[in-house]
Amino acid sequence: MEPATSLKALARELDGCRRCPLYRDATQAVPGEGPTRAKLMLVGEQPGNDEDLAGKPFIGPAGKVLNGALDAAGIERRKVFVTNAVKHFKFAPRGKRRLHKRPNAYEIERCRWWQENERRLVKPRLVVALGATAARSLFGKIMTISKSRGAVLELPDGGHGFITIHPSLLLRIPSAEDKAKELRRFTSDLKTAWRIANTEL
Repeated sequence: MEPATSLKALARELDGCRRCPLYRDATQAVPGEGPTRAKLMLVGEQPGNDEDLAGKPFIGPAGKVLNGALDAAGIERRKVFVTNAVKHFKFAPRGKRRLHKRPNAYEIERCRWWQENERRLVKPRLVVALGATAARSLFGKIMTISKSRGAVLELPDGGHGFITIHPSLLLRIPSAEDKAKELRRFTSDLKTAWRIANTEL
């Protein structure tokens, strides 16, 4: 198959993806969203329930946290390309609810092709991995967030990567004080990544 020459063409191809079994239960594939020539790309884990139903990335609870942090960092989301390492929602049914399940190594690896093609078309100056799944997709191996967070790292293909937490982590912190502290650090990470993408590379 010839490589897609536009994000729209890539999204059409993604809709027919059968590279792993996750497409069978998901409502639809969720492509990335944002400017064709965004300087900064954010890569999350996978679509959640809301994203799966709407076909758009980061519109659920974690997306609201991300939007708030971007606003606090002075970054307009419309200027950033936002996507996920895995393009179909992986879940376990619990009655009427669908509970998130983390993608496994096989699913991450099979889906890397789409993330790599998004990067090929967008050509971001810096790619931010939001969490461990995104980091594994971008770097091709397990990365320890606590050790690599906040540093500019070379990607296997020669691009530049940056690792921080996934915004969903903030939804799971019970202490309001701890949550506020981590949100400040996450916002600072985004501000740093935006500055680097715009001035330092």
